[in-house]
Amino acid sequence: MSRSEMSTRSRTVLIPVVGAVALLSLVSCTAVGPDFKAPTAPEIPNWYQEELEGLKASEIDLVAWWKVFDDPVLDHLVETAHLESNTLEIAALRVLEARAQLGISTGMQWPQAQVATGDATYISPTEPNGPVSNFGSYNLGASVAWEIDFWGRYRRGIEASDAGLHATMARYDEALVLLTAQVVQTYTSIRLTEEQLRIAQQNIVIQQRSYEIVEVLYRFGEKAALDLEQAKTLLLGTQATVPKLEAALQKHKNALSTLLGRPPGGVDGLLGGESTLPEIPEQIIMGIPADMLRRRPDVRTAEMNAMAQNALVGVATADLYPSFSLTGFLGLSSGSPGDDNIGDLFSSSSLTYNVGLGFTWPFFNYGRIRNNIRVQDARLQQALIAYRETVIQASREVEDAMTGYIGAQKQGRILAEGVVSANRSNELSMLRYREGFSDYQRVLNAQQALFTQQGRLIDSKGAAVLAVVDLYKALGGGWEIHGGIYEISPATREEMKGRTNWGDYLENETNDDNGSGSNSGGSE
Repeated sequence: MSRSEMSTRSRTVLIPVVGAVALLSLVSCTAVGPDFKAPTAPEIPNWYQEELEGLKASEIDLVAWWKVFDDPVLDHLVETAHLESNTLEIAALRVLEARAQLGISTGMQWPQAQVATGDATYISPTEPNGPVSNFGSYNLGASVAWEIDFWGRYRRGIEASDAGLHATMARYDEALVLLTAQVVQTYTSIRLTEEQLRIAQQNIVIQQRSYEIVEVLYRFGEKAALDLEQAKTLLLGTQATVPKLEAALQKHKNALSTLLGRPPGGVDGLLGGESTLPEIPEQIIMGIPADMLRRRPDVRTAEMNAMAQNALVGVATADLYPSFSLTGFLGLSSGSPGDDNIGDLFSSSSLTYNVGLGFTWPFFNYGRIRNNIRVQDARLQQALIAYRETVIQASREVEDAMTGYIGAQKQGRILAEGVVSANRSNELSMLRYREGFSDYQRVLNAQQALFTQQGRLIDSKGAAVLAVVDLYKALGGGWEIHGGIYEISPATREEMKGRTNWGDYLENETNDDNGSGSNSGGSE
């Protein structure tokens, strides 16, 4: 066949196919399935306990909320956790994974199969009663198959993957909020336990002095052996609390080491010497309910999950309709009996091609497609209700934290007065005992009450600090500090580069709008 004949034939075949593809491309502008509508959150105009003692609802910047405690050691611990936490790095790697998944979904819009093929075959059959006829065959070409996104199946898939990416980003934010709160809580537990140890040691000193006084009086025959044994029992009981508190202190330090991605013993140099509990500011500004809905990562995650599921309803709906595909092959082919010259493969007569347009339509599917749509729609409704439930649970957590803070503050004031009274009672009871106006039981009761009241007071102070932490965690504060950077350590980045070609993904850790816009997630 001459070049002119081949050209005429190719135009005869290609013109209607190209025209059909162009027509399909023009009309394939509608994605079937529901368009996403943001779920309606339960209305929370005001906090139930708004404007109560020590709390104020107003606009607030919670980017670095832990700085309200004005504790440099705590600030450094939080910063270290943000840089070194294994849990947080895993969350960042999941963002990277979701970006790659979005890249897969985006690529499905274009020809789904693009294959280069080639083969060379040489056959020399054996013919006993005749000449041997050799056969050589050589082929080289490329084929393409493209299911045109007529009903928006792949566009809906991109919507689902994009929403999944932003849900993963929100889960990273949630991990950051949780990590920050856990570091502050664990640090508070360390300082609280150190305070409890100090109180125990102070009471051991008081009780040791009382025991020594009773022992002197007993030797001079002024007091009974019972007083001596009672004093010793109280002293030993208080001393026995020290090993338990020391063990608890070490456990809290181990927990902090884990949060910072370090083995046990890795935080001793960061804590410095013994310190006091973080100081609570006179007034806690807690923000307003509407801000919480925009800030809480779990609320945003729930919304993105609903968006992704909404897109999957569209993907399932597309199965109801026929799918149109364009296939094509372009190659070189040569070979015939008695001809084994591979050079003929590149001659003008070796060009071969085919192009076609087809469709498939699973019209007889026994209801499987519609039931799959129903499955996806039921999951969508679950996601929408889960969003509303997340908002309700979030507001409950804020209210619970406010209640805990207010209760701890009120209890602390009462206990502070109780400690003053217990101190005075201890002094008076010991004085009356030495002067012979009362028995030793009153001294025992006074010293036991002093130890108990001091312990309850410091526990109340610790509970107030932890309630403030719970409040800021419930408000979703702290995640904005990453500034759109999902931190992967240099060591991890180099290890991954050495194992896999990541293109520019590992340099694309910044999302300009912190999770509110689309991101293709990198490229080859």
